[in-house]
Amino acid sequence: MSYDTSKNGSGPSVGPLAPVDTSWSPPPCWYTPTWTPQQFKDYVEPIWNVDSTGAEWDATQRDRYVYGKPYTNFNLDKTGKGYWWTSYVPDGGAGVPGALDCTAPYFWVDKGTAPPADIKDALTPKILAQLAYKQIRVPDTDVSLSPVAQQTVNLPTWAWLDAKTFKPVSVTATADLLGISATTTATPVALHLDPGTPDADVYPASGDCPLNANGSIGTPYTKGSGGKEPPCGVIYRHATPNGGSYPLRATVTWKISWVGTGDPGGPLPAGTFGHTTNLVVQEIQTVNR
Repeated sequence: MSYDTSKNGSGPSVGPLAPVDTSWSPPPCWYTPTWTPQQFKDYVEPIWNVDSTGAEWDATQRDRYVYGKPYTNFNLDKTGKGYWWTSYVPDGGAGVPGALDCTAPYFWVDKGTAPPADIKDALTPKILAQLAYKQIRVPDTDVSLSPVAQQTVNLPTWAWLDAKTFKPVSVTATADLLGISATTTATPVALHLDPGTPDADVYPASGDCPLNANGSIGTPYTKGSGGKEPPCGVIYRHATPNGGSYPLRATVTWKISWVGTGDPGGPLPAGTFGHTTNLVVQEIQTVNR
């Protein structure tokens, strides 16, 4: 299997998405075509020829793959017509819950046919899409702020994101032996602001700043707008303690969709990625702008 990440987010500040549905994750294991008949024979025979697996188990394996119960001579007569499949757990995934659930014995699949119906999590475009999701990287949510440095009690802090930075990214996963692929795309849809203290008002009141028509989020501050409510921003009502700060958390929500070989695809759980900026808020009652 291979990944095309040429349309992924890039740069030192990118990171992986956290699914909004915390119960969702890509499959911890799946079944994939792995060996030609000769490769399979070369793999299993040395295992049978040592004592580590036991004579009884080795005999059962030979019955299954050599003596016609149900396969004969490793399917060498079907060379070029299919592959032996086995379970696969990605590197570092052995401790993930469910990683050891793919316990079906090695099985054969002819080219152009589906795996047996009782095999769950056989590699499909949908599984490829979920695996591509895990490879997606999006830009850091480092919002532009005005004022840039210290904030002021009871005066608005404007927040916005540039359209050039926040645009869709995608990753394509391909199962080369099967000739199938899936492309998973992440599209930014909203910015959520958490001011880091209950003593603040956010704008909009939900804290969710929607995507503008041009792909930007929020509106840059312009001279003379200091007394207006920002379309995306925050007003702090109390100054930070001496030497302290408020952790303003800016989190972008990304809508996820996929399309695959012979499959129109559909949505996957939305993901988020955020950035925290520590803000110092000063107590000044009168400010001229």
